[in-house]
Amino acid sequence: MRGQQKLSIAIVGAGIGGLAVAAALRKFFIEPAVYEQADAFARIGAGIQQSPNAMKVHRWLGIEDRLRQVAHAPTSSLNRDAFSGKVTNDHPLGREVEARYRAPFLTLHRGDLHAALLSIVPPQSIRLGRKLVGLAPQGPRVQLSFADGSEAEADVVIGADGVHSLVRDHVAGPEQPRFTGRLAYRTTFPASLLKGTDIGPSRTKWWGRDRHIVVYYVTAARDEIYFTTSLPEKADWMTRESWSTKGDLGEMRAAFASFHSDVQRLLAAAPEVHKWGIYERDPLPAWSKGRVVLLGDACHPMTPYMASGAAMALEDAAVLARAIDEADSLEAAFRLYETTRKPRASVVQAGSSRNTWMRAETNPDWLYGYDASSVPLRSKLAADASTYYES
Repeated sequence: MRGQQKLSIAIVGAGIGGLAVAAALRKFFIEPAVYEQADAFARIGAGIQQSPNAMKVHRWLGIEDRLRQVAHAPTSSLNRDAFSGKVTNDHPLGREVEARYRAPFLTLHRGDLHAALLSIVPPQSIRLGRKLVGLAPQGPRVQLSFADGSEAEADVVIGADGVHSLVRDHVAGPEQPRFTGRLAYRTTFPASLLKGTDIGPSRTKWWGRDRHIVVYYVTAARDEIYFTTSLPEKADWMTRESWSTKGDLGEMRAAFASFHSDVQRLLAAAPEVHKWGIYERDPLPAWSKGRVVLLGDACHPMTPYMASGAAMALEDAAVLARAIDEADSLEAAFRLYETTRKPRASVVQAGSSRNTWMRAETNPDWLYGYDASSVPLRSKLAADASTYYES
């Protein structure tokens, strides 16, 4: 809101979406306060894929070069039958994807991505050990209450607090995320444990009848491997500590015992594995309430099958910061943000739920070609999820 007194903005959650929106707001000379429930940040063993649309946001924020230095650039999205090993689709990435979309496709450790975003948000802006327990209107502002007894006030609250978002409950009312009937095993480990076996330069997905496994390098040196799986689980399996819950190696290996020998070698080399339930929610009727607004998993949590959850949070961050800067009022800013983002995020959310992405020949122009940092916000183009927008 140009020409007006600068807003005080509180961001709940210092994950990828929270840090990204903090960094994006700083581009418009707004210094937000970020409240994070963890007492410290840890490099939890998980990989992440950053498609060209996500990389364009990183470029806008100023961390693209840092990510290129630490990440792996896979040559293709290689899709194989889990039993025969037959290739069902080998979609080129590498040089081809960068030439087409003018941004790379990278795979890296989630901790390295988080550290890069953390490097562009001043330490004094982040309040650790602040677990949100309540939100309430306080005149024209919003009061935040934390588990340690402290309180804060802000003109705006941005909920970037993930799938179990308390801020979402404030906006839309209490609702539990829906268990998909599936769980995942995942881990990172040194490539040396494969004892000379190379997983190849691609990001590879092995497709079974009711389960799959995805594997790729997470470092430029190709010395660390990540894999993640999805398979049926009858029980409603939930933990609010899903990032760090240990899984049973024997159970995991047994679940994929019929898969190709390349997969068997991979799973046999893993020294440990983490286990987490996969949850989703239906699209929200509204993304904001009063002076409180949502982004990322707090707003549109999705299954990981299109590797786009973080990308959507990054796009949200860019568009929300731009909308706050461009609009004449907070109400207009939130309306502009939701109008721009909701159609696209909903399409990705539904597509991810289907779990067919890249299994056969796929045209990803509409997803990879989008640039949230420059797309005209008031145009139909900005909100049309099926449009290829090249900046």
